[in-house]
Amino acid sequence: MLTSNYVVQGTAEGQDMIDSSTWKKRLPRRKDVAPVPDDAFANRQLDLFQGFLANTEDKREALSNAVDLWDSIPRYAISRLRMNAMRTAEGFLDVMELPFNYRGRPLTALIYPARVKDKNGQRLSYYPSAREELIEHALRKISTDQHSGFFDQQSYRSGARFSLYQLRKELEQQEHSLRYDELIEGLDILSLSAIEIVAANDDGDEAFARSTYLAALTGVKRKDYEADRDVRWAAQFHPLVTQSIDQVTYRQFNYQRLMRCSTQLARWLMGQLVLKYTQAALINSFDMRYSTIRRDSALLNGYGRERDAVAALDSAWEELKTMGTLAVVRKTEQRGSRAKLEDVTYTLFPTRDFVAEQKAANRRQNDAKVSSSPSR
Repeated sequence: MLTSNYVVQGTAEGQDMIDSSTWKKRLPRRKDVAPVPDDAFANRQLDLFQGFLANTEDKREALSNAVDLWDSIPRYAISRLRMNAMRTAEGFLDVMELPFNYRGRPLTALIYPARVKDKNGQRLSYYPSAREELIEHALRKISTDQHSGFFDQQSYRSGARFSLYQLRKELEQQEHSLRYDELIEGLDILSLSAIEIVAANDDGDEAFARSTYLAALTGVKRKDYEADRDVRWAAQFHPLVTQSIDQVTYRQFNYQRLMRCSTQLARWLMGQLVLKYTQAALINSFDMRYSTIRRDSALLNGYGRERDAVAALDSAWEELKTMGTLAVVRKTEQRGSRAKLEDVTYTLFPTRDFVAEQKAANRRQNDAKVSSSPSR
């Protein structure tokens, strides 16, 4: 996590705290996953990450882990439609700069696009978008299975070992079917796109952390996807995910419900409720503002008219009600001179299911922190 004076550097050798004034910026480069030792697939921190608190196996299968800072970054905010309009004639996209707040602190995400071949053999730039978001969630879910996820303390890295068939099957089960070529293109974009998180220090300098979305990726590409379906791939997660596993800052949540949301905005809202509405109770409401959601998600920036963006947000809240996360959403508009809309406050009341899920997540996180304590 970025601090006022230091930045976390993720490398193949480890993750060190580097004085930001002495670390020169480097361009991201593609790396393969180095061989993972056997003990990285079975250890205390990984067991905690994979050990969900649930009453039945079916309920356990519905769960995954949300990562606080990483899942608060607007890293999938540019749609394919917007990308197509932004590309140069040569197929290039510029670095995208997205300001957001994390727990009251202003940060900036710089998104470096990947340059990959399309089906016609032409190289085009792509930002990670909705498809890549779903693939990353599916990989993180796969990593919660024994013998599929790894946490390598010595090299300070984490990730998932999987086959394309396994990844495709996981996405199909969550109602997101992708062809093998779409999976491979999505994995390429995740492993070649870089994200840089920048924070201003008190002395005026900037601390930053930069890595590709998947810090490393290893696999085998073949023209015959059916022949390739059982070959094992390995994806190394972003250093912020590894840090969360190490420090037990993740939270369990209903992954199946999130994945079955029809829009990115609904998924983002649900993720924020999981991370922030930790004391959910039937009589304990939670407020979110339109202006905050627009700034921190960046998913409403493509709307030319304010009323269209608000309508999209209203629709996303209705979907969360339909999906069983929220019971009631109360909307209060703040208007200025000439009745101009200045902001909207949404007061949210949870369902019993969401309250129970958040209580279970709190207990599981507390138990995990106690279990991982050095004194034990």
